[in-house]
Amino acid sequence: MIRALLTAAAIALTLAPYGANAQELETATFAGGCFWCVESDFDRVPGVVETVSGYTGGTVENPTYRQVSAGGTGHREAVQITYNRNQVTYDELLTVFWRSVDPTDPGGQFCDRGETYATAVFVHNAEQRHAAEASRQSAAEALGKMIVTPIKEAGPFFRAEEYHQDYYLKSPLRYRYYRWACGRNENVKRLWGDRAYQGIPDHG
Repeated sequence: MIRALLTAAAIALTLAPYGANAQELETATFAGGCFWCVESDFDRVPGVVETVSGYTGGTVENPTYRQVSAGGTGHREAVQITYNRNQVTYDELLTVFWRSVDPTDPGGQFCDRGETYATAVFVHNAEQRHAAEASRQSAAEALGKMIVTPIKEAGPFFRAEEYHQDYYLKSPLRYRYYRWACGRNENVKRLWGDRAYQGIPDHG
């Protein structure tokens, strides 16, 4: 009984800063190239409670960054997002995702090439799959181009090394230089124009 009360108290303390309870929280998982950038973009979305950089979609358990970036694991860099469904919807997160990446590129994202950096939407249930498929079609119509981003069933998600978490906050100068040098913002805005996600940072 005491252990149960302590567990409940710990959960309440964890969620208290976000004004949410466990029933209001849901998970979304997106691969959009460099997870530093995806994490930075989604942290700016009101209603997002937490973002975690990691690896998913492959066959190797507990992979390292070196393994994943070398290729052959089948994993993509991805971000798992915990959000308050009363503050932001899954459809809204999908819109942010499409409009902050180049979903027409099958070979990676911007300067990062290979399957590791290819886009994907990992769905956690049938409702998310339906929403993702409809949203992908809408994005294709908006661009007038074929979108190559697959929609996959979510599987095991492996948290990346701690230095990758919130990298844009831990090493802001290096992060800003990387984002600028990779041309992420420039290319997203070239593709989407005024419809690009407005929450992308100005730098880069």
